[in-house]
Amino acid sequence: MSDIPKSHPRYQSLVTREQLVASAKSGVVSMEGLTSHGRGEAFDYLFGEKTSASALAAEKLAARVLLAAKHPVLSINGNTAALAAKEIALLQKASGAEVEVNLFHRTEERMILVSGVLEKAGCVVSKGPVERCVPLPHDRGLCRPDGIGTADVVLVPLEDGDRCEALVSMGKRVITVDLNPIDRTSKTATLPIVDEVTRALPNIAKECDRLRASGEKVTMPEIDGNYFVRQAVKEIQEFLSHALD
Repeated sequence: MSDIPKSHPRYQSLVTREQLVASAKSGVVSMEGLTSHGRGEAFDYLFGEKTSASALAAEKLAARVLLAAKHPVLSINGNTAALAAKEIALLQKASGAEVEVNLFHRTEERMILVSGVLEKAGCVVSKGPVERCVPLPHDRGLCRPDGIGTADVVLVPLEDGDRCEALVSMGKRVITVDLNPIDRTSKTATLPIVDEVTRALPNIAKECDRLRASGEKVTMPEIDGNYFVRQAVKEIQEFLSHALD
């Protein structure tokens, strides 16, 4: 990774880009995943590159959903592993959720590489035979029958919209982390979190820890996913209205 001065106004963005490039060269991230990241980063500008009030509220609600679930699973792709492996490990510990790798550009080599990145960061990755449990014609439909296949809650950072829709149609509560509030992922998720993944996951883990320490009996909350989408759009409008001040 090149020597990027911390004084650079785009320091974190540049570090993240270099992380992804290195992960693409190693095979953890697909080349198509680089384009996907750039699209999300563009939306982050519209939030001032910070967690909005509605996103934080969604993250706190996500903690309740995970703790109230009977079988929660964190579904992790290459980009998420490359960017947030340590954050995933912390969330797994805080929530008690399984971690399962699920890839669109799936090869056995990439499955091993992505799992290795997660395990090195401290995750316990669930492995085993997969089946087409999710009704999709591509490889993201493949998952462990006793993992994502039987999960009641699935948290899917940086998700494909069609898979989110398919998981919801199966009766699962789906929590997504995606910076675009107007794409199919955010609009079809049970609980859309419109935030950057390395900010969102620690916030969810922190709330899980707080709830567990409080001794409160956590029950499955009511969720209005459309509310969080509408609020995210309003927050973008508010940010843009002052962008040239």
